[in-house]
Amino acid sequence: MKYLIAGLGNIGSDYDGTRHNIGFDVVDHLAREAGVTFSLESQAHVARMKFKGRTLILIKPTTYMNLSGKAIRYWMTKENISIDHVLVLLDDLNLPLGKLRMRGKGSDGGHNGLRNIQEVLGRNDYPRLRIGIGNEFSKGRQVNYVLGEWSDEERKVLPGLLHQSAEAVKQFCSIGLARAMNVVNSLSEL
Repeated sequence: MKYLIAGLGNIGSDYDGTRHNIGFDVVDHLAREAGVTFSLESQAHVARMKFKGRTLILIKPTTYMNLSGKAIRYWMTKENISIDHVLVLLDDLNLPLGKLRMRGKGSDGGHNGLRNIQEVLGRNDYPRLRIGIGNEFSKGRQVNYVLGEWSDEERKVLPGLLHQSAEAVKQFCSIGLARAMNVVNSLSEL
């Protein structure tokens, strides 16, 4: 059984350590835990890991956030993975820092990565894990906040947030979306 775990983010050192790249950070965390490394393949950095008899294909699209759907569709097709075995990991301004929200469908909520995935796939019923990054910015400063680096205080929360997010991915792959949603969505923020 195969799963596609798509961490959203932007490639390049300018985006390393930014709030917008939390999806990349979670798949990096999963890869480190499993002792696997990423290699550059078509449209994504890719790592493959095993978990409870399942194969998890971890991707970090190289298409940049706003064209994430292109890489996800490519890897779904290449690996013959159905939409219910795809999990998209992304940052969410509408959730407090550390809060996780797993859903099986929904709107893009103003997130350009989700908007593109919906456009490319022609549907919005794909599983996603929204990872709260908070919204501690002044009016008109949203882009700077999202693309900004974590503050020292936020960095203290990051290890736990990455661990909880990785555990949420494992729940999704082992017990399915409905049960994983019950577990993940009941957790309070860190």
